[in-house]
Amino acid sequence: MALQKRRRGPARTAQQRSAWSKKSGENHMMVQPCSNCGAPRIAHRVCMSCGQYRGETIIAKKTAEE
Repeated sequence: MALQKRRRGPARTAQQRSAWSKKSGENHMMVQPCSNCGAPRIAHRVCMSCGQYRGETIIAKKTAEE
């Protein structure tokens, strides 16, 4: 039975996974509407228009009133 000569390190594994993801052609970042303002945002990320994530204000955004 064949054995590997060297173990692949975690950094190299991450690089390979990233390259595979970019080559796949599919958009792996799912775009969803923000629950607060309705603007499109990437899933599991802070909304860049209102600055909220999961109902909490993470980034204080200036509004037109200020």
